[in-house]
Amino acid sequence: MAYDQEEIYVRTVEPKLDVHEKPRPKDALLLSIQHLFAMFGATVLVPYLTGLPVSATLIASGIGTLLYIMITKGKIPAYLGSSFAFIFPITIALQSNSLGEVLTALFFSGVVYVVIGIIIRFVGVDWLMKLLPPIVVGPVIMVIGLGLAPVAVNMAMYENPNDMTGYNITYITVALITLGITVLGSIFFKGVWGLIPILIGIVGGYITAVLFGIVDFTVIKETSWLQLPEVHVPFSDYTPQINLGLFLVMLPIVFVTISEHIGHQVVINKIVGKNFFKDPGLHRSLVGDGIATMFSSVIGGPPTTTYGENIGVLAITRIFSVWVIGGAAVIAVVLGFIGKFTAVITSIPSPVMGGVSILLFGIIASSGLRTLIDAKVDFDNKRNLVIASVILVIGIGKAHLDFVIGQIPFNLEGMALAAFIGIVLNLILPKGENE
Repeated sequence: MAYDQEEIYVRTVEPKLDVHEKPRPKDALLLSIQHLFAMFGATVLVPYLTGLPVSATLIASGIGTLLYIMITKGKIPAYLGSSFAFIFPITIALQSNSLGEVLTALFFSGVVYVVIGIIIRFVGVDWLMKLLPPIVVGPVIMVIGLGLAPVAVNMAMYENPNDMTGYNITYITVALITLGITVLGSIFFKGVWGLIPILIGIVGGYITAVLFGIVDFTVIKETSWLQLPEVHVPFSDYTPQINLGLFLVMLPIVFVTISEHIGHQVVINKIVGKNFFKDPGLHRSLVGDGIATMFSSVIGGPPTTTYGENIGVLAITRIFSVWVIGGAAVIAVVLGFIGKFTAVITSIPSPVMGGVSILLFGIIASSGLRTLIDAKVDFDNKRNLVIASVILVIGIGKAHLDFVIGQIPFNLEGMALAAFIGIVLNLILPKGENE
């Protein structure tokens, strides 16, 4: 599909509030809180799993969204939250590299977004779609979800998930109850409530954990209501350092998340009934996401991405106002300064997050499968079968490749190596006449 060609989208329903319309003052706060709730559970889960600061993530999400709105001329109603695709590489990278090296690699991931946005501005997006067809993107997304599966299971079972010690039946019980609440919310809740099963699961799981006596309230009691947020300040908390090996690890994931970004824009176009690929342009959307990721990495947050949950809120409420999205972003920034709030997030026991993550990571893997189904990928075609098979085994098997160019060490592992090999196979394997 040529996204740089003019297309006309026809609304199926009339909006209650269009993109530039302001909500009534009495409704504004509630409407913005809806979007905050939609993104909240997944967004705070990323720093919880990676060890990055929760307050920095909330501030990065809010300011990143405001930057995105500004760069897209206030024409695209999209909220930016934490990207799940980077959880595993960030976690692994922090184990053997300095914080400065990891955050610098994430910063340059945002730079890649900006560069690709500029290229798309002048030559269109067809080249990117040929580089990243569904047969590559789908299996890589599956690897992202399935690669994180052990993280979820370990958090649900062990008192110390990192070295799998302290097998605990109480933890397992809390995790299963949390998972059950999340599943029930996902299946039976309708409307906006149906879009926040992760948040519902975390709240329900936290209450369960309190009843089981495994919540430590010490940090909440010792934290003041208002305090300076925990952010990483360059050259004070860390020294930016370029590690080309880490950058190479992040690069394939960037291409996959860009593909996901484009998919989200397709959906927003159809919901709102406007061609945002033309005005303000897909390039502006990608540049906005890239700038937001760059800002997030500077203060110690994870890369950002447009959120499907918030797109769902647009579809259900028919309120497309960027003022509402911007309001949610401002609230997210404010929450970053509320010490008690971030302390509560910090106090959430690992089995609660483990129970939620079992479903969430599974959904990520399933969305990769859905990508293949929606694109009607033919697995009777041996070329498609080979590409998908190699990506899955290399990614889930956590294969790694270490090499040195000059004096610079490089390491490709797991999903990064799988994505790289998938892209190469797609480029070199011959296609049939009908492809």
